[in-house]
This record gives sequence, C-alpha cells and structure tokens, in this order.
Amino acid sequence: MTTPPDAFRIREAVAYFDASTDLEEAIDELLSSGFDRAEISLLATEKTVEELLGHQYHKVAELEDDPAVPRAIYIPKESIGDAQGALIATPLYIAAATAIGAIVASGGSLLAVIVGAAVAGGAGGALGASLAKLVGDRHAENLQNQLEHGGLLLWVRTWDCGDERRAVEILTEHSGHDVHVHGAPQS
Repeated sequence: MTTPPDAFRIREAVAYFDASTDLEEAIDELLSSGFDRAEISLLATEKTVEELLGHQYHKVAELEDDPAVPRAIYIPKESIGDAQGALIATPLYIAAATAIGAIVASGGSLLAVIVGAAVAGGAGGALGASLAKLVGDRHAENLQNQLEHGGLLLWVRTWDCGDERRAVEILTEHSGHDVHVHGAPQS
C-alpha cells in the first residue's frame, strides 16, 4: 500500500499584512478562536532569512510558499513590554542591592545606604533602560524591514478543513493579502 504524498505534509494558511495593527488583531482573533500560539509563525528577521536562503528577497510575497524560509514565533507586544520591564528592573535591583550590601558591610550610615542605593539603582536602571530600548528598537526595525518588502508575513498551522476555513476567514477579515492555504513539508 502506497502512502499518499499529502500524508507527509502539513497544511497552513498564509497571508501578509500592510499594518502591524491588522496583523496583531488577526493573531488575537486566531488565538481566541482556538488556535494555539505554537501554530502561528512569522517571518524571521531579514538578516536571518538572507543568511539561510543565501540571497536577498525583494518582496515578502516571494517567500510565503517557500518551505525553506526561516520563521519566528509570535511574541505579543505585551510580552515585549514585560521583557523590557524586566530588563530595566533587574539591573536596578542588583545594583541597588549590591550597593546596600557593600555599604552595610563597611559600617556605613543609614544615609549612606540610602544615597548609595539610589545612585547605584539609578545607574542600574539607566543600563536596563538602554537594554530595553534596544529590544524595542530591534522589534520595530524587524517590522519596518518587512513592511518595506511588502508586508508582514503570517503562517497558521491548520489541522483540518474547519481550521483552514476559520483561519482564511480571520486572515481575510483583518485585511490579509493573498490569503490562501498550502501544504508544507513536515519537518
């Protein structure tokens, strides 16, 4: 008995978007409609795509059906904000706690502890803010690069005809372009 060719293929809906707000709204609806975050992927950074494919691309539409295109997991804006907050708070806390420990260990006064914690915490917070800005800037740069190449690519793994229909409807409702379903080799 021969195994049908599609038995080794996964199916996914694909679309590209002109605006990050449309993309995010489509993803929000996909998630609230029963799709798992693990079933949603986006185009990797331009540098990653070019390194893995070995060439530059001109339009994201060229990549939507290419199974070799590297992808990235979807990270909600809220999670990026959480990471930025952690990047600010962690160095602030570590610097302040280290200063407090050093001043207390050397027998410093309460005023010295307070001033030392404030100064060290401020320096740590400034370092963290720089790191947080870098994270935000990289995310924004990636989105902008894709938009300059024609849009933001989104793939949604589907398991059956019902998933395919629902994904296509959602992507279309949220201004997705070239919305369709294709088969991709299973990795």
